[in-house]
Amino acid sequence: MLGRLRRGEQSGWRVRSDAVAGEPVWLIVGLGNPGKRYGTTRHNAGFMAIDRLLDRLPIGTARSRFQAEFVETRDGERRVILAKPQTFMNESGVAVGQLARWFKVPRERLLVVYDDLDIPFGQIRLRQNGSDGGHNGMTSIIQHLRSQEFARLRVGIDRPQAGSTVPYVLASFPATQQRELPQVLDRAADATLAWLRDGVESAMNEFNRKPATPDASSQTAKPARSAITPSSSPEHESE
Repeated sequence: MLGRLRRGEQSGWRVRSDAVAGEPVWLIVGLGNPGKRYGTTRHNAGFMAIDRLLDRLPIGTARSRFQAEFVETRDGERRVILAKPQTFMNESGVAVGQLARWFKVPRERLLVVYDDLDIPFGQIRLRQNGSDGGHNGMTSIIQHLRSQEFARLRVGIDRPQAGSTVPYVLASFPATQQRELPQVLDRAADATLAWLRDGVESAMNEFNRKPATPDASSQTAKPARSAITPSSSPEHESE
C-alpha cells in the first residue's frame, strides 16, 4: 500500500503519532488485490474507496504491518485506521484479524468496503452485519474474526451476463463506467464518514436509497489521491 511512499516522505504525507494509549480506534478496511496489475480492476473497488476517503481526512501516519498497508489518521476526536490488506483477496481475513486484535477494535467499530456483483454499478449498500454473500474476501474475514457481526459497505459492479465471474472482476471498469466511477467513490466515502460519525443505522437510512442517475457528460474524472499505493507483487489471480 505504501509502495515507494517511504514512511510519508512523498506525496505530501508526513509521519506523525498523536495517538493516546487506550483510546478507541475505528478500523475501515478496503478489499482488493495488491500490485499495479490489479489497480483499476472491479475487484479493487474497496481499495479505490479507501483512496477516496483519504482525500476527506487529515494527513496521517503511513505504515506497513500485519500483512497490510494502512494509514492512521483522525476524524475529529476519533482515531481512525484506513487499511488495505496485502494478502490478495482470498486471504484478506489474515490481515484484518491481525489489525483488529492489535488495535483492539470491537466489531461495532469495524467497516469493510468491497465490490459486489449483485448490486448494479452506481449503487452502494451498507449493512450492519450478514453473511459473506459469496465474496471470498468476506469469507476469509468472517472465518478469522469468527463473527459476521460487523458493518460492510458494498460497491456495486454489476454481474456479467454470461460466463465466469473471475475474468470479469479482474478486468477494469469499461470506459462508460470509468466516467461515473468518481461519483460512485465519492458516495462511498460519504457513506463511510456517515457510518463513522452518525452510526450504521443513520448511514443506512441515508445511503441505501437508489441515487439519482449520474450525468456522465457533466462528470470530470478526479482521480483519488492514492497515499496507499499497492506495492509490486508476484503474478496471482484471486477471486
